Amino acid sequence: MAVTASFDPKSVLKLDGYLEPFIPAIAHRHERFQKWKDTIDQYEGGYEKFTRGFDKMGFNVKESGEIVYREWAPNATEANLIGDFNQWNRMSHPLKKNEFGVWEITLPPKAPGVCAIPHDSKVKISMITPSGARIERIPAWIQRVTQDLAFSPAYEGRFWNPSTSEKYQFKNPRPPQPRAIRIYEAHVGISTSEHRVGTYKEFTKDTLPRIHALGYNTIQLMAIMEHPYYASFGYQVTSFFAASSRYGTPEELRELIDTAHGMGITVLLDVVHSHACKNVLDGLNAFDGSDHQYFHEGSKGRHELWDSRLFNYGNHEVLRFLLSNLRFYMEEYKFDGFRFDGVTSMMYVHHGIGTGFSGGYPDYFGPGADEEAIVYLMLANDAMHTLYPSVITIAEDVSGMPLLCIPVSQGGIGFDYRLSMAIPDMWIKLLKHKTDDEWDMSNIVHTLTDRRYGEKSVAYAESHDQALVGDKTLAFWLMDKEMYTHMSDLTPMTPIIARGLSLHKMIRLLVHSLGGEGYLNFEGNEFGHPEWLDFPREGNNNSFQHARRQWNIVDDQILRYRYLNDFDAAINHLEEEHKWLSASQAYVSLKHGGDKMIAYERSGLLFVFNFHPTKSFTDYRIGVDEAGEYHIILTSDEKKFGGFENVSCGGKFTTTPMEWNGRKNWLQIYIPSRTCVVLGK
Repeated sequence: MAVTASFDPKSVLKLDGYLEPFIPAIAHRHERFQKWKDTIDQYEGGYEKFTRGFDKMGFNVKESGEIVYREWAPNATEANLIGDFNQWNRMSHPLKKNEFGVWEITLPPKAPGVCAIPHDSKVKISMITPSGARIERIPAWIQRVTQDLAFSPAYEGRFWNPSTSEKYQFKNPRPPQPRAIRIYEAHVGISTSEHRVGTYKEFTKDTLPRIHALGYNTIQLMAIMEHPYYASFGYQVTSFFAASSRYGTPEELRELIDTAHGMGITVLLDVVHSHACKNVLDGLNAFDGSDHQYFHEGSKGRHELWDSRLFNYGNHEVLRFLLSNLRFYMEEYKFDGFRFDGVTSMMYVHHGIGTGFSGGYPDYFGPGADEEAIVYLMLANDAMHTLYPSVITIAEDVSGMPLLCIPVSQGGIGFDYRLSMAIPDMWIKLLKHKTDDEWDMSNIVHTLTDRRYGEKSVAYAESHDQALVGDKTLAFWLMDKEMYTHMSDLTPMTPIIARGLSLHKMIRLLVHSLGGEGYLNFEGNEFGHPEWLDFPREGNNNSFQHARRQWNIVDDQILRYRYLNDFDAAINHLEEEHKWLSASQAYVSLKHGGDKMIAYERSGLLFVFNFHPTKSFTDYRIGVDEAGEYHIILTSDEKKFGGFENVSCGGKFTTTPMEWNGRKNWLQIYIPSRTCVVLGK
């Protein structure tokens, strides 16, 4: 039996002394985690073997052409493999069940190296339940499913076994883990200007070069795990091991990731382990005829808002399934890590529904915490970081759970980053409810810097959430209908467009440089994409009008969208050069309510923002710690970024050795209304 390793409470208290009353709760969940880890070590050969469930379950093909198929379905009393290969005969290929509820069949080859089931042909498992009812399901570990909407919305399982010559061969090694992540959140299907679903091939050819040119070093791919309803944005998964067939084949997804790696870009998968689609015919729900196989039974196993099923994270086989799912995407597709969706829903028994998190610690460690799910996240992070030291994991959590991004060995949950979800909410509230002269600089700075000590966060001004129908992007809040009439250089620069371009640039630089240790942008938002995102559905006559990205408008050299795009690239390239995301948190020396000024130092650079709607300042005094000569190295006011060129790069500013705003020196600069500048030595 493995020896239980306990964490040292001192490491937790060093981070946050206020956690002292909750050390017993933190210790208890760590003990539960260790118990699972010991079980996996003792009975399953450790993480290495346990997380490779796909080598044992589902379809596995041997070199001889022999196929072994295994399926966990403890409630079934009889099981048969059916498909095109046996003319859907429900008697000819029976499976045998072992004491753990796993069914198995071996299909000998038709000839040496030739499988009995043809590649890409349809397959299912047919089962009898204790009541005598016959049920037919798509294998749970299936790696390819396809949908023919003309025939039925239900997916069909396919035996994916391409020949050696058809299999994609990876050419590029994984890039080293980025020093700090600059994430481009992308959806393959909407990455075309045309009124249809985009493909892996097109994304590889057309979108990857854009992302690379913009200076993003990480891509977060959404809606990859197969989902029956396109408009669900990939968040209602039916087949967890099947990459979506909407965009092409598994081999084409491999090529996409390999090509990104060749550009030095890290690729993350948006993984959905927080819940599962409730579909029965093509999902995991009632897979073996019971309500409680993969999920909790009754109301505990149902999410009332998402209308979906909730996993039983305390079940040994469910853990095998989910942990192997992560390993599968790392091994088979060479993803570099994961953004875990719906982490707040997982970590609390109330799933965050109707709960406002005040930051009070009893919220996190009291009866509201779902210890089983938290322990699963600890296992997932610990397993992936053990097997792949360079893996990146990000938590989508709105609650502010302490220790979320602290290693499991130190009593944490083990993520590398959390998403700073309060930041985009703040910008939307400001743009929706406040006039420009009502903006509170102190509150803006507080929201951007309010993060837990020692835990890394990914800041963003807007993500896909703000782009969806029913909400508006920052560009739309700022410029609204004038985006359709006054975004051409051939039209006058109206006050609305001038304000919109200026604030869009200022907000993004402020968030990028002050808000976190990583940065995220959703595709199209970098250039102020003019329209919302709405997938084809009944309510819009199944239109693709808004389920695409209009690259044509940023490529048009007459339109002003290109200014925002170019400024976004300039920020990323400047960060790569000066590394502020991996530097310690900024020192904010100025947040002046009346002047609407913010100034701070980070990574040896001085950032100055004038949010005042009308006032420009000459000889504005700014405190700075390090003496010397400073130069403007980036400004939002350059002509090439749609500015007025009142401030240009290269201007020199020498410090005076006198304390100002708590800094040892000061310098004076000209800072026009709605302009930001970055000064470096």
